[in-house]
Amino acid sequence: MLLLPAIDLRAGRCVRLLQGDFSRATAYSSDPVETARGFEGQGARWVHIVDLDAAEGKGSDNLHVIARIRRALSCRLQVGGGVRTVEQARALLALGVDRVVLGTMVVRSPEEVRRWTELLGKSFAAGIDARDGRVRISGWTEDAARSDTEVAAGLGALGLRWLIYTNISRDGTLSGPDIERTNGAARAAGLPTILSGGIGSENDVDEVARKKDRMVAGVILGKVLYESRVNFGALLRRYPQASCSDWDS
Repeated sequence: MLLLPAIDLRAGRCVRLLQGDFSRATAYSSDPVETARGFEGQGARWVHIVDLDAAEGKGSDNLHVIARIRRALSCRLQVGGGVRTVEQARALLALGVDRVVLGTMVVRSPEEVRRWTELLGKSFAAGIDARDGRVRISGWTEDAARSDTEVAAGLGALGLRWLIYTNISRDGTLSGPDIERTNGAARAAGLPTILSGGIGSENDVDEVARKKDRMVAGVILGKVLYESRVNFGALLRRYPQASCSDWDS
């Protein structure tokens, strides 16, 4: 099972939001490059990065920080947050980002997403962020008036080949993962899926491994790492990060 450490960037720092609320952010590190190096040094094959400034849509982004992380690491990077133009997607791919995560655009402009996948190749994953099964967009501030499984079911037709499912209500709470809804979204999409939100212990990771649908490829680890609630290196040894996982193909 793949374990992806998360780096959420705001004003160049590593932070974690509570339930997707920008007003409830906790800063953990002023040096995201060193944080990323630490994750790779322990054995991470992928690092998951979210540009919260770009997601908030107020004119700022962390492209320069992402570029520094890319230069410092040899493992794979996937980046999401506020990617709403083909120019933004192309800029991330030009930096050497392996996968770009699209959220709002998948709901608002699916035909545009299809054009991007045809133009730039199969380098895009969908990010579904949901609360009580209803998809949220625009930095998690707007209700998309669609269910998570409804959105998931249309992803393959857009040329998307991977899915990251986040239960916003669990995100940053350490209260346990939403395996049931993640499994439902994975089955609806028929795509390799990563669970995000709520992981608070090694037992939570083990529970996902036991109960996950066959399409669920792994989990994202955020606050649980920053608050040292798991030994990441030991967890990676328990769950070897094979290069032949569905998330790599």
